[in-house]
Amino acid sequence: MTADRSRASGRPTLEEVALRAGVGRGTVSRVVNGSAQVSPRAKQAVEDAIAELGYVPNRAARTLVTQRTDSVALVVFESGERFFAEPFFGRIVQAVSSVLVARNLQMVLMIAQAPEERRRLEGYLTRQHVDGALLLSLHGDDPLPHVLEERGVATVRVGRPMYAERGTFVDADNRAGAREAVAYLQTQGRRCIAAITGPLDMAAGIARLDGYRDVVGDGPVAFGDFSQESGAAAMYRLLEQYPEVDGVFAASDTMAAGALRVLRQFGRRVPEDVALIGFDDSVIARHTEPPLTSVDQPIAEMGREVARLLLAKLDGDELGDSEVVLPTRLVIRGSA
Repeated sequence: MTADRSRASGRPTLEEVALRAGVGRGTVSRVVNGSAQVSPRAKQAVEDAIAELGYVPNRAARTLVTQRTDSVALVVFESGERFFAEPFFGRIVQAVSSVLVARNLQMVLMIAQAPEERRRLEGYLTRQHVDGALLLSLHGDDPLPHVLEERGVATVRVGRPMYAERGTFVDADNRAGAREAVAYLQTQGRRCIAAITGPLDMAAGIARLDGYRDVVGDGPVAFGDFSQESGAAAMYRLLEQYPEVDGVFAASDTMAAGALRVLRQFGRRVPEDVALIGFDDSVIARHTEPPLTSVDQPIAEMGREVARLLLAKLDGDELGDSEVVLPTRLVIRGSA
């Protein structure tokens, strides 16, 4: 009956795709559902036939058969303002999307910070709506990962959990990256090196501060939240309290850009008077004056890896609790 309706409406059927490709109906079904159990030659023939005929899978019918929604949620626990202002998030979204598209999965982007947004989010994230969830920018001891796992929603985090929890995550080696940046400032002869931290209810913020303290110990610290405004305010406080500061490690490029603006207002030359290093190696770092020395974290690789781990979970691979920590590198530019 379904095939008859499709013919009557002019929609190509699965059988017509199989006939055009010269393969069985089951082979077409496996290709459409993203199965790896198809030879490259057959997969190419099916994809060519789909393109020629303009075949569009019936998503509702597939869901009934496979018990899958073919949707993955990417959840960002920040304000919309911060999400659209910081290049980090866009690069993660692009990388995740590239992996999901290759598997014919759709990505549902959800931004939740306010309590009402959070309540709607928790109500939506069930197996009736998504097959899995990627969680980005979690703060504090957030219970959501455990809630989702109990519901049977496969979950992978971008970023290390705050505490020694079980779970699958991908992160950059934030502590080592900060340590390398601050040690470099010392090799450049800087004697009063300060830090502008990220939010300390996030593992990345804590790790970058720990890396600074590994080198400097109990040095001058001002607290930020990764935003440009907080970087400017922190730099202002540091100059008031420690006018002798001659090196600054900021835990994000956006905060470093804010710090750079305040240094200029105070008549401090960068890098002659104060050397400045950021973190992320974002597009911001290349467009400040002078360009920012920054710690590069492999953001695109992180995005691809979290998507890969989630797909492995959805495919039933026995991963256990996978913890992937990727190396960083210091990119030297004019600010240090």
